[in-house]
Amino acid sequence: MAVPINEVPDTGLAETLKAQGNAQKAAGALEDALASYRRSLEVAPDYLPAMYNIGLVLRQLNRPEEAEQQFRRIRSLHPRDADVIFHLAALLAVQSRLAESVEMYREVLLLTPENPYVWVGLAHTHTLAGARDQAVKCYETALRFAPDNATFRGGLLHAMQLICDWSRFEELCELQRRSVREETVFEISPFPFLCIPSTAQEQLQCARAYARQFKAAPGRRAFPHPREKRSRLKVGYFSADFREHSMAHVLAELFELHDRASVEPVAYSCGPDDGSPMRARMLRAFDDFVDISAMSDSEAAARIHADRVDILVDLLGYTQHARLDIFAMRPAPIQASYLGYPGTMGAEFIDYLIVDDYIAPAGRTRDYSEQLVYMPGSYQVNDRRRPLSGTPPRKAVGLPENAFVFCCFNQANKILPAMFASWMRLLKAVPGSVLWLVENSPWTSQNLRREADGHGIAPERLIFAPTLPYEAYLARIGAADLFLDTFPYNAHATGSDALWAGLPLLTLSGETFASRVAGSMLNAVGMPKLITRSLEDYEARALHLARNPRELAALRARLSANRTIAPLFDTPAFTRHLESAYRQMWELHRAGEAARAIRP
Repeated sequence: MAVPINEVPDTGLAETLKAQGNAQKAAGALEDALASYRRSLEVAPDYLPAMYNIGLVLRQLNRPEEAEQQFRRIRSLHPRDADVIFHLAALLAVQSRLAESVEMYREVLLLTPENPYVWVGLAHTHTLAGARDQAVKCYETALRFAPDNATFRGGLLHAMQLICDWSRFEELCELQRRSVREETVFEISPFPFLCIPSTAQEQLQCARAYARQFKAAPGRRAFPHPREKRSRLKVGYFSADFREHSMAHVLAELFELHDRASVEPVAYSCGPDDGSPMRARMLRAFDDFVDISAMSDSEAAARIHADRVDILVDLLGYTQHARLDIFAMRPAPIQASYLGYPGTMGAEFIDYLIVDDYIAPAGRTRDYSEQLVYMPGSYQVNDRRRPLSGTPPRKAVGLPENAFVFCCFNQANKILPAMFASWMRLLKAVPGSVLWLVENSPWTSQNLRREADGHGIAPERLIFAPTLPYEAYLARIGAADLFLDTFPYNAHATGSDALWAGLPLLTLSGETFASRVAGSMLNAVGMPKLITRSLEDYEARALHLARNPRELAALRARLSANRTIAPLFDTPAFTRHLESAYRQMWELHRAGEAARAIRP
């Protein structure tokens, strides 16, 4: 997010990196550059470019504490250097010292009040701190100074979506889509782009443009990769979420069920250790668990290659904590994307994307840069060890006892104006019904209640559920009558939770990956009739179910029965199919053939 305010002379870092010609030496190149800059300070102790570049290299090496100390040394000599204070603010944010980061950004703004990058850096810190209303204001200010910057505009749109502020929604969406089609010089983050109405081709175009920044870096694809016969494939799973996280709650059993005779699963964790029971479970699930969170990208890539990983599976994509520079170095001969990012990566360094026939129907391969792996049933794996305790009484979770309860536990940025308007029409048509939503933030609740009032719905008919520990959250889902999915970004892990808990889910499917995930799950759990293909059909189906309690009860009973037999929850079978796909990937690599579509 943060970038230098002014160009600072780089006296050798770029040249050092380019001279290596081998990604295996990239970590050493940074260390060499660091040593070179330090030697120059022995001759000229106050030489600012060398001092500054030491800080930049330390940051590249993922050593934020040392980088902070370095920039503080520079600041002691140059107390009003805005660039230095800017980097300090960003480094404090990286270390989750968010209040300090905010104060430091405010110091920079006293010196450079019209610099949009400072306002964007402050917006990012506010977002991390949960001050989403302040993040919106900062993005708006940044755009006053850089009105054509599509990167900043995307940040504003996403920040507004996080609090369901739709005052500029259509305008900003159209501007972002136009920027993607016109291939402007500004990078548009692919993940927020999935959350607005856009076509599959636009999403591919957005991802390709964004991925170019990684392709352009020096030293790529320089690792040698053998083509030996393997009786046991080493599969590396790369994620920041081996902890108490929604992704862990669907993936955990997959890692445990791998056939150790044919697959050696290894975790590469770039995220925090939260000390949770799920983290402990993850540590036990893998043959090896490697914490790379303190490594630089080059060091991490070198470690993965030294471990002789055959297939590296990215579980993050373009989501938070992604570290795609590692994948761009090609530390493994085969690299695949799975589950974390519901779309194409548009990157030449990702060979495969794991899907199913519903996610990517015939004729849609042009929407993906990867070769597709078509899993039988649903592409989404599930953990059958998820706890299921008794559903609490409605009164205990703040719901009216006899009302029809529509619910949606998706994140706020997935709720779009057209879908919300449909929900309000349903509340009008079903007297006394309520809509049960996640309490994302006070600004979200306030904005949605105001929107409800604008549709003629009493704001108190929107009920917001507080955050609970996972087991209690899963138990309370059953207190609702019908889960209303979002569009164009469906429920993913949340939808799986609802189906596991026996709550019928009604979805609307479109043409994009993100808009077909719930449909994929419903097919795999034997409930295709809960898939609709237009907003009108979606609304009519929801109204029909609300008015026919016996039919709804039958759906719940079937869901409960299917929990033990449906492909969606047959984790052992899914695991065997995935291992078959891995073997096919490896045999293609061994034969020197290009990646191609796989059906395990």
